[in-house]
Amino acid sequence: MDFNFLKFEKLTIVSYEKAERTGEGEKFVAMFNPESYSLSYENVYSRAQGINTSGRTSQYAMSKPEKLNLKIILDGSGVSTFGLTNIIGRGYDDVYKRVQHFLELTSYMDGEIHEPKYLTLKWGDLLFKCRLSSVTVNYSLFNSSGIPLRAELDTSFFGDIETSERLKKDRKSSPDLTHFRVVGVHDRLPLMCEKIYGAAQYYVEVAKVNNLDDFRNLKPGQEIYFPPIEK
Repeated sequence: MDFNFLKFEKLTIVSYEKAERTGEGEKFVAMFNPESYSLSYENVYSRAQGINTSGRTSQYAMSKPEKLNLKIILDGSGVSTFGLTNIIGRGYDDVYKRVQHFLELTSYMDGEIHEPKYLTLKWGDLLFKCRLSSVTVNYSLFNSSGIPLRAELDTSFFGDIETSERLKKDRKSSPDLTHFRVVGVHDRLPLMCEKIYGAAQYYVEVAKVNNLDDFRNLKPGQEIYFPPIEK
């Protein structure tokens, strides 16, 4: 008889050394799925006000990255898993080591990239590219030797997407704004200027700003800066 009652989707955090988040990555799989999680969004408006004025219209400044908050529980007592730790021998009793594993993947500076790793949090319909903002570890149960048997990790992650995804999400099209564009296979600088500024002749200035020696041979994946222009 084939028992599949242990096979269900678990909250998984995958860490990568590059923002593109390609390859397998190293995984942290939660022991228990969270009861809930929260996503928050915030728009920022300028509150600057002129002297001798009674007020002003709010001026949009930016949208901050999304934030995700959730609690991760690690339990090595065997009580909350109905003794399954003894049956399948997964060694969940060493809670401290699992906490350290979580911190190594999400919080500690990586020696190769000199910053904490890039993360993707996966669970059900949730696919959240992010970095760890903060984590508070609370130990609440210990054995007779003082070794922790239970830990609660109150975590906060902020959305972190690579440049090409951010540009598509922002959908900026006004010529008086600063733009970055990632070159596609068939992109040509004059045509890109036509789309952004409404005039192809700005390609000369754009080429100078980006130090392009040969604007006719742009490389796919190359990022081009389009400065704001005066109307």
